[in-house]
Amino acid sequence: MKSLPTIALLGGTGKEGPGLALRWAYNGYPIIIGSRQHEKAQATAEKLNHTLGIDTIQGYENGTAARKADICVLTVQYQAHQAALTGLKDDLQGKILVDATARVDFRAPAPPPPPSAGRIAQDILGPGVRVVAALQTVPAHALKKNLGQPLDFDVLVCADDLDAAQQTMRLIEGADMRAYYAGHLDNAIVVEGLTSILISLNKHYKIKTASIQVTGIE
Repeated sequence: MKSLPTIALLGGTGKEGPGLALRWAYNGYPIIIGSRQHEKAQATAEKLNHTLGIDTIQGYENGTAARKADICVLTVQYQAHQAALTGLKDDLQGKILVDATARVDFRAPAPPPPPSAGRIAQDILGPGVRVVAALQTVPAHALKKNLGQPLDFDVLVCADDLDAAQQTMRLIEGADMRAYYAGHLDNAIVVEGLTSILISLNKHYKIKTASIQVTGIE
């Protein structure tokens, strides 16, 4: 049986990273938490280990986390997106990078201008990194609940490299979410725009878990 890939959550100490880490670790994936500060990464890893009753989640500085992982997931705040990518360019070579960035201001949500965050990431990192844009519309508030149970929303996955997209879709399914390939990286600008709509729905209806679903596909 093929072993599960090691996943690094880069910038994984915020809202979305720990929730994704919990879901993957619960289902047996080796997890590394990355942060600009080694101590902060270790503290988050220890907290997650305590929650699950395990000791396998590790914490490292972002660059080390990237080098140790098979697949990396970038969950930094949108303001830190380009700086994080520039700083991690060498560490990410040869990897798949799943970019979860939606360049949307939560205080005044509006669709961002093109190019998509995923396209920006690909341009910065170069052809040695296969960038996949995904998870932008996932409600972070829902990730830590009902571990091991399916979450009732869908994830749109955009990438120029279909194999990288398919590997990412398997990861998303490994976190008990449904995933659909939605075209090349430039399409991800629409997904970022959907994020602004979901934030607006959350604000208006005073909830935290607005999400999307795909229908009509068997």
